Amino acid sequence: MGSSYYGRVYSLGSGYTKPSFRWLGISLKFLTRGLFALILIITLQSQLVAEYLYKDEIIHNPKFTTDIETLGTMLYKKTGISLKLIMLKELPANVNIVKYEKEILKNISEPTILLTFSEMDKSVDIEVNDKTLYKYFNKAQVLSPVTSYVQAFMLAVSCARSIDDFKKIVSTTNGSILPLLGVKSKEMTTATKYSAAMFNGYLDIAQQIARAKGVKLGNGFDSDTNQEMLFYIKVLFYSFIFYAIIMYIKRQIYKRKHKDEYYKKW
Repeated sequence: MGSSYYGRVYSLGSGYTKPSFRWLGISLKFLTRGLFALILIITLQSQLVAEYLYKDEIIHNPKFTTDIETLGTMLYKKTGISLKLIMLKELPANVNIVKYEKEILKNISEPTILLTFSEMDKSVDIEVNDKTLYKYFNKAQVLSPVTSYVQAFMLAVSCARSIDDFKKIVSTTNGSILPLLGVKSKEMTTATKYSAAMFNGYLDIAQQIARAKGVKLGNGFDSDTNQEMLFYIKVLFYSFIFYAIIMYIKRQIYKRKHKDEYYKKW
């Protein structure tokens, strides 16, 4: 019988025995896994807790992170206002989005605007830690569900409960987030839609603050490229309205030409 090492004997078929280092392999395996887990945790933390993309549980796109960080940094340097974005999978239990934002803002002393999105709760909101910051941007406009006066009028007719509601809805258009979130396209993934909508809203707020402060953001962020997708949404909406009107007119003409047939049928 071959010689033993730590109570184990491995025969190689020629009478030669080799001591086992299985315990060492197991130890290295656990160490490797532990190191990998540590690196993963550090990486995720760096992604989820950045300066301006304050938390991201949805997108995890390096380019999206870089664009937000670049824009947020430029805005802060030129205006002294910190604009942070939070992308949540879901809000904590029994906590609404406003309460969640206020809890975060309690620990931030510098002038800060918080733009928050929660996927599962289907919620978007903007909160500030200093009410005077609202004079630099239009919260109602950014969060408006419509992009044009026609859409606003139709929404007001169907949803307004009073004259004041009607006036408020009609006077608030050019939403930069919700219209994009409502887009349905087979060519656009959910993550792409979320990132486009939230970056569009983030850029809209940043541009309004920059204009109010009389500064230029630079790096191409001063142009109206964020309105391009909203323009296409408007075109699609008006095309649908135009098509509906044409079909209605054709239907009325058909009824008049086939009046007897129409009444017989119905």
